[in-house]
Amino acid sequence: MSKDHFRKKSLGILVGGGPAPGINGVIRSVTIEAINSGLNVVGIYDGFQFLSKGDSTHVKELRIEDVSRIHFLGGSILGTSRENPTTSKDKMDSTIKALTELQVDYLVTIGGDDTATSAYNIETLAKGQIEVAHVPKTIDNDLPLPGNMPTFGFQTARHMGVNIIQSLMTDASTTNRWYYVVTMGRSAGHLALGIGKAAGATLTIIGEEFRDNKIKFETICDMLEASIIKRMAMGHSYGLAVLAEGVIYRIDMEELKDNPYVNLEKDTHGNIRLSEIDLGRIAKDEVRRRLKERGIIVTIVNKDIGYELRCADPIPFDCEYTQDLGYAAVRYLLSGHSGAIVTVDKGKLIPIKFGDIINKEGRIKVREVDIDSDSYKVARKYMIRIEQSDFDELKNVARLALIGNMTSSEFVEKYKYLINDPPIKNANKTYKHTTNADLPEKLNEDKENKTEVRNNKKK
Repeated sequence: MSKDHFRKKSLGILVGGGPAPGINGVIRSVTIEAINSGLNVVGIYDGFQFLSKGDSTHVKELRIEDVSRIHFLGGSILGTSRENPTTSKDKMDSTIKALTELQVDYLVTIGGDDTATSAYNIETLAKGQIEVAHVPKTIDNDLPLPGNMPTFGFQTARHMGVNIIQSLMTDASTTNRWYYVVTMGRSAGHLALGIGKAAGATLTIIGEEFRDNKIKFETICDMLEASIIKRMAMGHSYGLAVLAEGVIYRIDMEELKDNPYVNLEKDTHGNIRLSEIDLGRIAKDEVRRRLKERGIIVTIVNKDIGYELRCADPIPFDCEYTQDLGYAAVRYLLSGHSGAIVTVDKGKLIPIKFGDIINKEGRIKVREVDIDSDSYKVARKYMIRIEQSDFDELKNVARLALIGNMTSSEFVEKYKYLINDPPIKNANKTYKHTTNADLPEKLNEDKENKTEVRNNKKK
């Protein structure tokens, strides 16, 4: 009988991708359940960074006393990295080789879609030698989990983000200024909407509301500028807008290339570096320029949040949730199964096989915000944005135009398209355009009215 027959089986744990609150909770839960089930536990440092080079030395045997209280802590005691071994055959072969040297029988990966794809490839190439389970994490909440369950870390990130937004909103009202806050979320706007809705931000803009259409940078600025004007009409010269960083991926880059007020970095091939675009700053500069040209001075401050949220100490929700996930991952593997993303819904383990969730391109389908849901409709009801009702009364149009130092016809022409779904000019859904004939006669004299309006504003 071989020595391997008497060898105590081992379980490896690694973390890939960006940090998220609750990683340590998963590590703790997996370690304790695995040890209690008779396994050795090997903590692998920095994700696939060393494994992909065939290096099996950056590891540590984990014991219960090493992890018993770490679930309260942010960050990851095993570190993390964005190294993706699926980018080359050599890296994948080296990863399998290193795991074999470590005598890893079971592997639990913690990460987002890239790490899940790597886990899927390891499980496929190992051909039963290594059983694999993946625990999904991302503060973006963009993985399609059953029952609309959040990814772990999202609730903590939202909680911390709300605290930041609340403080900034108090500062905004105290100092009469606006804040443009950009949050993480390249593929989906869950974090931005979750923070903005819970904090009661003036408005939140997410990429999903444009329904897969390319949009103009002008549209984002129109939305922000119109909200400032509407807030001023309500007697408030301050506010806060939350923008999902993924909005930048919806913008037609050709427009930005020609925008004299936007300075964008380009790579050696002349292509715009999307990751380097500071959405909050360029929106601030453009909206402030527009308003200043019409004699309206508004202080706007841009701020990005995201890194402040990723390594926060998890709130009780994520402490409990990650314990369930870690336990479920071990039980799934020890029940003779492999090759799945482990999820928990209504207290029940629900494994999703890699093949059922990873598409032909080797990626996990993104879960976007459902803008047709009641939850999103509620969020919109409490935002200060241009709506159809703003154009129902001619006196209201005239008042908004007066505050914006515009004529009524100019105001309608510039902003009324924002009530479209999606808010795009010449969209399929049309609205009844307010023509000059619909306006009072004295408001039709555009040139005279513009002068009159601006003189009134100065007074």
